[in-house]
Amino acid sequence: MGKTIFDMSMSLDGFVTAADISADEPLGAGGEVLHEWAMGGDPADAEAVAAGAGNLGALIAGRRTYDSSIRWWGADGPTGPRRLPLFVVTHSAPDDVPADGVYTFVTDGPEAALEQARAAAGDADVAVMGGPDLGQQYLAKGLLDEIGVHVVPVLFGAGTRLFGGLVDGHVRLEAVEVIPAPSATHLRYRIVR
Repeated sequence: MGKTIFDMSMSLDGFVTAADISADEPLGAGGEVLHEWAMGGDPADAEAVAAGAGNLGALIAGRRTYDSSIRWWGADGPTGPRRLPLFVVTHSAPDDVPADGVYTFVTDGPEAALEQARAAAGDADVAVMGGPDLGQQYLAKGLLDEIGVHVVPVLFGAGTRLFGGLVDGHVRLEAVEVIPAPSATHLRYRIVR
């Protein structure tokens, strides 16, 4: 079985969205800057993308992430032509889902989504990419093996915090990898149990 990894891009001051979220700007006003590193041509950024996607077999997202991203993802999902399965944690499945899409809607909670994602991934890794709330739920339940954070050199001052209120307090981490790049510093940590 592969690892379960929570992976997000974050501003230097700890936000995964900017303020003023809207349908047209689901990452807040100017928040798309958090993903520019993944689209650029810097070799260090490409190394971070390859490291994160290399052993990836399935993904998990929350319903809010799905709803705000589906118009860009289409039927192929966030991995595009790789078409990796995406398990969406939700209270109810949406009415309008792309035909032949990679999406499975899981209404039995985060644990059920992880169980299905692990089965689909086989020996490969599962990435939790569905927002800070979902990631914190997996962290609190002891279901994560690693945390990846791509720190973008921007200060938002407001928005949605990545780790804004951990219920269980301290979580010890061990650095696994640090990849510096001009557009983001890519950090990967193992959770110490």
